[in-house]
Amino acid sequence: MTDPVEDEEKIGGRPDMKKQVVEDFEGAEKFDNNQINSNSEKTVVRKLDWRIVTLLVVLYLLSTLDRSNIGNARIAGMEDDLEIHGSDYQWLLTIFYIAYASFGVLTIVWGVVRPHIWITVTVLCWGTIATLQSTVQSWHALMALRFLLGVFETGFGPGVVYLLSFFYLRHEVGVRLGVFLSASPLANTFAGALAYGITSGHSHLANWRLLFLVEGLPTILMAPVAFFVLPDSPETARFLNENEKQIARARNVRRIGEAQRARGIVWKDMGAAVFDLKSWLLALTYFSCNVGFSSLPVFLPTILKDMGFSSINAQGLTAPPFFLSFLVTIFSTYIADKYQQRGITIFILSMIGGIGYVLLASCELVGVRYFGVFLAAAGIFPCVANILPWVINNQGTDTGRGTGVIILNMIGQCGPFLGTNIFDPSDAPRYTKGMSICAAFTFLIGVLVLVLRTLLARKNHKLDQKYGTHTIQAKEQSEHPVNQENALGEENYGPTFRFVL
Repeated sequence: MTDPVEDEEKIGGRPDMKKQVVEDFEGAEKFDNNQINSNSEKTVVRKLDWRIVTLLVVLYLLSTLDRSNIGNARIAGMEDDLEIHGSDYQWLLTIFYIAYASFGVLTIVWGVVRPHIWITVTVLCWGTIATLQSTVQSWHALMALRFLLGVFETGFGPGVVYLLSFFYLRHEVGVRLGVFLSASPLANTFAGALAYGITSGHSHLANWRLLFLVEGLPTILMAPVAFFVLPDSPETARFLNENEKQIARARNVRRIGEAQRARGIVWKDMGAAVFDLKSWLLALTYFSCNVGFSSLPVFLPTILKDMGFSSINAQGLTAPPFFLSFLVTIFSTYIADKYQQRGITIFILSMIGGIGYVLLASCELVGVRYFGVFLAAAGIFPCVANILPWVINNQGTDTGRGTGVIILNMIGQCGPFLGTNIFDPSDAPRYTKGMSICAAFTFLIGVLVLVLRTLLARKNHKLDQKYGTHTIQAKEQSEHPVNQENALGEENYGPTFRFVL
């Protein structure tokens, strides 16, 4: 495995990069002194939030509905109509994640193809496939569509982590990812109520078919919206005036040392990320997270039904736990961003989620088990939201950030293979085996993040010894505002780079 300290020395020694970096830095620094203030920068960030994050939240909400509504369709008559028996339902879940993991390399396309074009293609394709699920006449046809749904959804969701790093600084990206990923529990919050409203009527179309149709069509309609709303970079954003674009360029220099992000792949940086130990530790952590993250939304309606609630009531009772996880997701990512302490945040959340699964596995009282659902949801969803920005925070090159996300997803998205196959109908109503496995992997998250945090702290100590602490560097910066040693950008490997703990 490579040492990031060595990586930053290699990057820092590239004269061609240094020349361009210093020129960009000097121009941005001049502009910064004359015109940038905290209020004007906040205005730019606020505009980016309203246009980009809002759009991505809506799309991810639709993505979550389109992948997870199969759990609601299951108890709305789909099993009987398509003659789904035994492990057939588990395979419908597994095939989605086989595609999702296998095509994780599509994340890097965000750095090659213009983002507004790529997002339009993926949204249009998965929306069409999600809608076509309402027309299937057999389990085999639904299997094929679920596979294709996984292919195109993996072109969107995982890549958003990489996309946001084009627009935001490292201490800003976490809470934006938290808001983005909070769309998942938010979607699950009203998925039950929406499913209740759709399936409680007496349509000529089968209730489960109507569910797929009503929840799939809005995604198709959002494709042209995404094409016109999403900018490729801050410099091409039509909603920013020229002065605000200058501020965006200055932010880019502060972030990566260049006014504009270069497109394409740097193969040396990709290789360094592949052989970086922290890439694999985070991937294993994400794998552990996804065991529970993938199974809870699609099995919770069935679990609640097996607790003794009617199908209609089970749909509605899924909402409160997911709404709690929605709130915790946003709050925890905000705290982790503010104090730059992702490891401790994830550890606490994993303990909460693990205790919830223990209650579900060991208790028989319905009230206690339902409380366990709250703890599990409030732990596992926010864990995912904090793991993803940790990947971006701790890779010091643009290609490295994209590669880190690819590794995270190719390994991490194997977790659902396990998570969607541990709730056997024969284990109803308590599903002790499935809950115990989820508990074990949720506690494993805590162990892995403590190991990674210790590793990163040691590396930061080495960087402090070599280049001095940030306090010492700030003093030197005040004496020498622009020089080749500090012009690489705070998010690229170099003297000012430090790992987020």
